[in-house]
Amino acid sequence: MPSRRWRPSTSTSRPNRNCSYSPNLSPVATAEEKVVHPLVRHIRATPTDRAPSGEVLVASSYRLADRLPSDCAAAPLLVGELRRHGISTVPTHVDVGVGEQIASAPRSGDLDLLAISDDQRTLTIVDSLLGIWLSVAAPRTVLLASPRSFCAGVERAISIVERALEQAAGNPVYVRKEIVHNKHVVRDLEKCGAVFVDELHEVPDGVTVVFSAHGVSPAVRDEADRRGLRVIDGTCPLVSKVHSEARRYADRGDTVVLIGHRGHEEVEGTFGEAPEQTVIVETVSDVDKLNIGDPSRVSYLTQTTLAVDETADVVEALRAKFPALRGAASDDICYATTNRQNSLRAVADQADLVLVVGSANSSNSVRLAELAERGGTPAHRIDDVTDIRPEWLAGASMIGLTAGASAPPNLIDEIVRALGGLGPLDVQQIETTTETIQFGLPSAVRSVS
Repeated sequence: MPSRRWRPSTSTSRPNRNCSYSPNLSPVATAEEKVVHPLVRHIRATPTDRAPSGEVLVASSYRLADRLPSDCAAAPLLVGELRRHGISTVPTHVDVGVGEQIASAPRSGDLDLLAISDDQRTLTIVDSLLGIWLSVAAPRTVLLASPRSFCAGVERAISIVERALEQAAGNPVYVRKEIVHNKHVVRDLEKCGAVFVDELHEVPDGVTVVFSAHGVSPAVRDEADRRGLRVIDGTCPLVSKVHSEARRYADRGDTVVLIGHRGHEEVEGTFGEAPEQTVIVETVSDVDKLNIGDPSRVSYLTQTTLAVDETADVVEALRAKFPALRGAASDDICYATTNRQNSLRAVADQADLVLVVGSANSSNSVRLAELAERGGTPAHRIDDVTDIRPEWLAGASMIGLTAGASAPPNLIDEIVRALGGLGPLDVQQIETTTETIQFGLPSAVRSVS
């Protein structure tokens, strides 16, 4: 497995539109009074319109007098820690006026953290938390798993919503369920005008609705037709393949055993293809409890985002119980899921700690963290850089970093930058395979460029 020099992510193959993943612009504050924290540059200021009373300004960058600005790369880590302690924060640039003296003691590395508050009690808490982060400042190596982050199906689904919004010219575009399971993606698309709903009854008649990448049941499609909705299908082509297999197995008279998590949107959609002939199992124990009328007519399907090793155990149990079991010629588990699990293993074997970027409802992200844990490496799933906790980093000099298939690549960049703010950082990319798959867009949005 080759190790490659890492570069921050660049734009993906999605169209470059106004609704892209760009950082929010921060306000600017001016320091008026200094409070010195040992080893850490720490400023106190009176409240302004941009720094209301009760809030703490955390400097994302600062400038001393007429010097060039300096970055505080680790600032997002402090922001997350303060928020976990119930302290409201505002990331900002800080200008320190002429005559201000900012003290800092000699220290190893180059750790700059600045915080501003008008409340002494809050400052005391900030001092304590700053000390905790200082205690884990150290040189580290980050092992970046590759492939990671967006897959072709996620890229396609996001592009569909973006193009639908462009076509709508300011009118709302409704999306049934989250287009992909990532809160950052959903939040950004909401800012662009997308309206996310749980069910079609929340969608006005006659408007455009996008189906999520996880697919829908025939009953949902029928309801959309009855309502006269303009449907744009964002279902991942690999999920559509599983739906086709479910129909084919049911049509030939088989009982369809669907391996997946009950309640997951993909499983609900696949189950809906033949609900009278489909049973859902999650574990080997579920297989033991199965009672199927004709054991010679059994086929199986899998949710595309499962852990490969866990699914293999369930399939083995099915074959033992139903020797005539049939399935697809190729594994239903998505290529991207398999690739991300393989790359995760490659870094977890060398790491003291694994961080997996992805939302809590992202099945493939959750499976990645579980996979690392089963291999004996402590692992945490995080939504973004602000979720990282200092106690995780204590004693961890080698950190494995990856992202689920629905997590934006810029979140990885932000984490690498913040960890670099805690001390010298060696970033190595461990690549286990190269992904070149791309999926075409539906004709309904293909004309938008």
